[in-house]
Formats: sequence, structure tokens, C-alpha cells
Amino acid sequence: LQVKYESQRKILQMLASRLEEVGIDMQKPGGLCCPLRPVVPSPIINGYRNKSTFSVNRGPDGNPKTVGLYVGTGRARNIVCVKANHMENIPPKHKQVAQCYEEFIRRSPLDPCILFHEGGHWRELVVRTTSHGHTMAIITFHPQELGQEALATQKALLKEFFTCGPGKVCALTSLYFQESTMTRCSHEQSPFQLLHGEPHIFEEVLGLKFRISPDAFFQVNSGGAEVLYQAVGELSQAGRDTILLDICCGTGEQWLCTIGLSLAHQVAKIIGIEVVEKAIEDARWNAAFNGISNCEFHSGRAEAVLPRLLSSWEDARPLVAVVNPSRAGLHYRVVRAIRNCASIRRLLYVSCKPEGEAMRNFLELCCPPDQGKKLAGKPFAPTLAIPFDMFPHTVHCELVLLFTR
Repeated sequence: LQVKYESQRKILQMLASRLEEVGIDMQKPGGLCCPLRPVVPSPIINGYRNKSTFSVNRGPDGNPKTVGLYVGTGRARNIVCVKANHMENIPPKHKQVAQCYEEFIRRSPLDPCILFHEGGHWRELVVRTTSHGHTMAIITFHPQELGQEALATQKALLKEFFTCGPGKVCALTSLYFQESTMTRCSHEQSPFQLLHGEPHIFEEVLGLKFRISPDAFFQVNSGGAEVLYQAVGELSQAGRDTILLDICCGTGEQWLCTIGLSLAHQVAKIIGIEVVEKAIEDARWNAAFNGISNCEFHSGRAEAVLPRLLSSWEDARPLVAVVNPSRAGLHYRVVRAIRNCASIRRLLYVSCKPEGEAMRNFLELCCPPDQGKKLAGKPFAPTLAIPFDMFPHTVHCELVLLFTR
């Protein structure tokens, strides 16, 4: 935790110096741009991951049908796939499913697909679990030149292995199959095919029940997510007259508007924005299931929906924005729309990589008005930073930055 605190401190020092370069003196004691609280620890340290992705590639012994995690680099040409048994952050159930999948593909006469152009079929495995004891397995398969009859045979063999064969020990709640000809496919590009069990698994956070689809985004540490969402709720200072904007900026995965839904009880209204239509379906289902009626959801890219939504904003009630982008940060048009909406005086930026593209967002939010960049609104200022240890046993940290104006 101390190591992570020091890394976050350096990031805030970097932001302070970058702001100084554009003429803004934000430096606080220690050269920081705002006060930094100690890292909030994760309530669970070992086996906390609710989602794990396992690759298929050559193992240290040369077997191309090894299911695990990559070690090495492409540049050094020394990549091998090692079993995940030694990983402290992966729960035993995930390791068990990975071991069974490895047993299945080693029995199969079909080759693994290591490089697309070299052929092969068996590809990665995603395992998702919940505190309710649910387990979802999603197997990716490159169809190559196989016809529908041959594909149906493979799906039947897979289902039989996990329901009647050695894989039965995994007690899967859901078994999905996806035919994929690229590294990552969305449901729209290549539908997830349910081979066995329930279409969804369910997780509980802060007393709310969330329905999770195969490609839904959910914080990888459910216990840590509860602590994070509680803090976001407190920092938002949102009351019964507040409208909360939950701006989801996922790329391919469905973001379930979990932050917004978890705070719905304390605000007047939640407005969620999400690019994936299926995620909007899940968000609406989650809201209805939990008896939440003060939510509205908009489908589309945030950079297209948000400027349109805020350009005609006339509601006099306080407006608070929460953004939780991927490592790519916020699209410039999203930042510009937030910056130019005078009603937003409080912004919570949840970042998994604040030293990356998010740094550009911070500078755009805080720099002096710039007509060339169409940043006309009054600048924000970083007010408080709180790191959360969402990823124990790794160097990564989630940083919540509060911006006010």
C-alpha cells in the first residue's frame, strides 16, 4: 500500500508541474496538485478476481495446448504460456475451469489457434464468478473453414465434457461459446452462444443485485467496488435534489452503470450513457429488478450523446458527473461537453491509469479557457485524490480524483 501511495503521489506531482506549464499554480504541500489520502485497502487480498482471462499457447514444455497466462515478450520472442496455479489474485474456481479446459483441448483432435494465419481453432477462455457461487465460462473458437455441422459437433462435445464428463466438477452456471475471427469480438460482431445453463450470472454490491452478461464490464474486485462506490457517493455530495450523470465510456465491453445505480437512492435522478445497446438492456433490467425508478439511460457513444444532452441543459438542479473511462481516457468531445456545461460544478474521475491518457483529460479540464480548443467554460481544479487498492498483488491502483469549480 505504501508503494502504491508513493506512485500516486508522483502522479499528482506530475499533474501539478504540468498545470504550472500552462500557467496554473496548483501546488500544495509536497508539490502535489491537491491533497492525497492514504490508499484505501481492498477488503479481500487473495483470490479477489471475479473475472480471469486465460490464453492458449505453447507451455514451457513446448505443448501448444497449454491454458494459462503469458510470460515473456514478443520483442524477445520468448513468450510462453504458464499455468495460473501460482497466482494469488485468481480464485481456485477459475484455476479449476482453466485446468478442465486444458484437459478438453488436449483430448481434441483440433489444433489451438495461436496465430490466426497459421490456422487452428481453440482460443482463449474467460471465467467469471460471483459471491452467489455462480460460474460462467466463455470459450473462444476460431471457425476457420469448418462448416455448421462440424461446428455443431464441437459445441456438443464441449457441452458434454462440462455437463457429463470430467468438467462437470466445475459446476458451471453458464457455458458460452463464441466463434471469433479476431482478437476481441463484441456480441454484435459475433454473438455469444449459450451452450448450457443460465444466460446470466448475478452479483450483489451495496445491497443491489446486478445481472451480468458474458461481455458486461464489472469491477474485477466486487468487494473493492463496494468500498469505491461508497466513497464516490460521499465525494459527490449529491443530495435528493441532485442529478447524477454516469458517463460510461467502455469500448466493446458493456458498462452496467453500476456506480449510478448504486447511488440512485440518494439523488433525484440518474442519467446513464452507454455505447453498447445490450448494456442498456442490462442496466434497465437491473434498475427495475432493484426497484429503482429514477434512472434514464441513453444508448450511443458518449462523445455523441453527451454534447447533445448538455447543449440544451436547462435544469436548475445541481448536476454532478461521474466518469470511469478505460485506459484510453475520455474522448475530447466528452471533456469539452463537461467543461462547457456551467451546471456541472463537481466531477468525479475514476481512473485505472491516471499517468496515461487520463493526464491529458486532467489538463483539458483544468487549463485556462481556450477558444482554439473550444474550451469556453470555467476551468475545474483538482480538490482531492483517493487511491483504492482494487488490484492486490499487482502494481496497479484505482485513483478517484475530485474536480470542482
